[in-house]
Amino acid sequence: MKTGQWFGSGASTRWWFDTGAGCLDFAYTGGMGDDPDGELFATPDDLRAWLAARFDRVDASASDRDLVDARSLRAAIAAVARTLSSGLLPAADDVDTINLFAATPDIPPSLSGGARRAGRSSVRVGQTLSEIARDAVRLFGEDAGRLRTCAADDCGLVFYDESRSNNRRWCSMQRCGNRSKVRAHRARTSG
Repeated sequence: MKTGQWFGSGASTRWWFDTGAGCLDFAYTGGMGDDPDGELFATPDDLRAWLAARFDRVDASASDRDLVDARSLRAAIAAVARTLSSGLLPAADDVDTINLFAATPDIPPSLSGGARRAGRSSVRVGQTLSEIARDAVRLFGEDAGRLRTCAADDCGLVFYDESRSNNRRWCSMQRCGNRSKVRAHRARTSG
């Protein structure tokens, strides 16, 4: 699954935020943390378009029920991400929600180049939600120690630290990292 998405702010500034994990990108479609864009899934079509940009062969339709399911999974992922990045244990209900979606049928792997297709040729919304939940299970299980909250005082974005040295500090070097370095430079040169 492709990761990263554009965020905007009240000042009409857009910046790229790559959380490092598809499940975290999904959580940020509903305003997790200080994402100024707020709700990106106002309609089932919004959900389908977001999923289609990240998964191949997504079915052309999403239902109201799919939207309710997506919002439920998203809320659970957001809650667990915030909790784990703070060093706390997640709520059992949130873990159960993620596990429930992870247990549903996912997108089966397939080799390209064959003349026949076994099974369904398009991917249903429920299958993409299962893939997202499985990504969350992996992230929150194996890689929970790499979840971070941005070190900037005025930011609370959570991300997966993919750096080799496991020392990423900011949600985005272009946003919070740059602002922090500018502040530090001004403090050094003003005195």
